[in-house]
Amino acid sequence: MLSKTHTKYIQSLLHKKFRDETGLFIAEGPKLVSDLINSRTFVCQEILALPEWLKDQDKLLLKLKDTTIHEVTDFELKKISSLSSAHQVLAIFEKRKQHVHFETNAKITLVLDTIQDPGNLGTIIRIADWFGITDIVCSVGCADMYNAKVVQSTMGSLGRVNIIYADLINWLKENSKLTIYSASLEGKDVKTIGKLKEGIVIIGNEANGVSYDVMNFVNEKINIPRIGAAESLNAAVATGIILSHVV
Repeated sequence: MLSKTHTKYIQSLLHKKFRDETGLFIAEGPKLVSDLINSRTFVCQEILALPEWLKDQDKLLLKLKDTTIHEVTDFELKKISSLSSAHQVLAIFEKRKQHVHFETNAKITLVLDTIQDPGNLGTIIRIADWFGITDIVCSVGCADMYNAKVVQSTMGSLGRVNIIYADLINWLKENSKLTIYSASLEGKDVKTIGKLKEGIVIIGNEANGVSYDVMNFVNEKINIPRIGAAESLNAAVATGIILSHVV
């Protein structure tokens, strides 16, 4: 049975302050937990699961070393879950060290300027994984990649995409040799850009778009033509449309 102290400790990981202090984050649900374990990107420190999940996971659990495994009741799982409906298993993983220096030549790197909605960020990570984007650079104003909603929205892509947080101005200066593209209402029709072999694609804030200082580094602005009457596109949807044309 989980103690009150242990329960509070797990619940605390839903807050960024405690994730930063402990270097840990939570993932929930059979597929997500399985995908993150199989990715071998993150060390799994602890698993809390219903007995019916545990009895079918012999092969998966053999991959774990030094992982504490707790069999819990449905009531206990609901108490520690961030989901509206707890789903069989919750795992605690160690954050990975940022791979700040990575190769930007001969590929597309996605840059996010102050994407603040966790659901948007998680979906963008998943979209990037779908299109084979291996690296995402987030401004320091973006949502936390280890926020529970972000982790859930990635559906396991968190373990396959390298994500770093950086001062975008400095990072773009260091990579200014590449052509830098940005979503913009004033840009060229994305269908005219063609497929890109390399470059940087910037997606801006949900409400304000790409900031003025970041836009100063942009070589080419990209626009998704509007046909109907909608005022704007969701940032994740815009990312998917742009990548579908340029990758």
